[in-house]
Amino acid sequence: MTFKTTLMIGTALTAVAGMALADAHGMADEMTIVSWGGAYQASQIGAYSDPYLEMHPEMTIIYDESSAEAVAKLRAMNEAGNITWDLVDVEAADAIRLCDEGLAMEVDHDEILAAADDGTDASDDFGDSIVSDCFIPQIVFSTTMGYRTDLVGDTPPTSICAIFDLETYPGQRSLNRRPIANMEWALLCDGVAKDDIYDVLATEEGQAQAFAKLDTIKDSVVWWTAGAETPQLLADGEVVMGSTYNGRLFSAIAEQDQPIGMLWDAQMLDFDGWIIPEGLPEDRLARVLDFVHFATDTQRLADQAKFISYGPARASSAPLVGNHGTLGIPMAEHMPTDPANASNVFVTQYDFWADYRDDLDAKFQSWLAQ
Repeated sequence: MTFKTTLMIGTALTAVAGMALADAHGMADEMTIVSWGGAYQASQIGAYSDPYLEMHPEMTIIYDESSAEAVAKLRAMNEAGNITWDLVDVEAADAIRLCDEGLAMEVDHDEILAAADDGTDASDDFGDSIVSDCFIPQIVFSTTMGYRTDLVGDTPPTSICAIFDLETYPGQRSLNRRPIANMEWALLCDGVAKDDIYDVLATEEGQAQAFAKLDTIKDSVVWWTAGAETPQLLADGEVVMGSTYNGRLFSAIAEQDQPIGMLWDAQMLDFDGWIIPEGLPEDRLARVLDFVHFATDTQRLADQAKFISYGPARASSAPLVGNHGTLGIPMAEHMPTDPANASNVFVTQYDFWADYRDDLDAKFQSWLAQ
């Protein structure tokens, strides 16, 4: 069931980037934002929505935790001619797919987003994180592995391939119920060189090799669909290790003091950000643009790191990353991009997944059903 959090946010006069000042009556007084729930969504509320609330106390924002299903649901909405979402948080590969299908609006980043404090254009400040004409980047994150420190014996795992080592680390694992990360790790741990992973995965033989490796642990896997599930499974002692997003593990370790360790080896780096659905009415689009202009400026993206350990996508935001909002601990060292954590990074090829995702999704679900 989709959980919705309603926030009251306001309708005062504000500037929309690249547009004339809009009368409050020209902007919708309600906006539905689609995100991922859990600690990540809480960080967006703390960094973006709550400050916007202070400026605009009469508007309603509805948070819908459907980002994992964003592509399928936007396709259905478009077919039905009824777009009910206003702003959608997606990973880079999904943004490319939605843009290619005409379901996300193309934007001029320098027109709708704030420049950096030193005047650097937004497109230069965001740089390579702008992977699509429709994608408005927010964060750099990684999919990585957590483990129960009291269930791994005297030799805690140091390699991602521990996920396949049932002899040394017996017990249940948790993995995402989709191919991304699982297929790459399977090939990597079956001897394929990191630089060759995507060339191999593009072939029928390579896909079969990845599934064969995953077969070796299939009976010991709990499959998750929401990033909050693995931290909870670890906290409950139901799994010995499992994949999730690094920010979710940070929250469990640093904020909840759970007996969990984090493995950075072969972490899958990726970008996450906003897309605006194509075809919004003018009043809803004006509100979305107003919010996005505010929520993606240099300070706001740096502020998000006060609540979760994801790196801001703007170069100008990185120097402003400070301490955790309540714990007071420095956050830079907990980012996936910190040099101490990035000695063996695996950069997700979002172009590959934009091209192959539908096909591999279908094959992955078929494999799970076997």
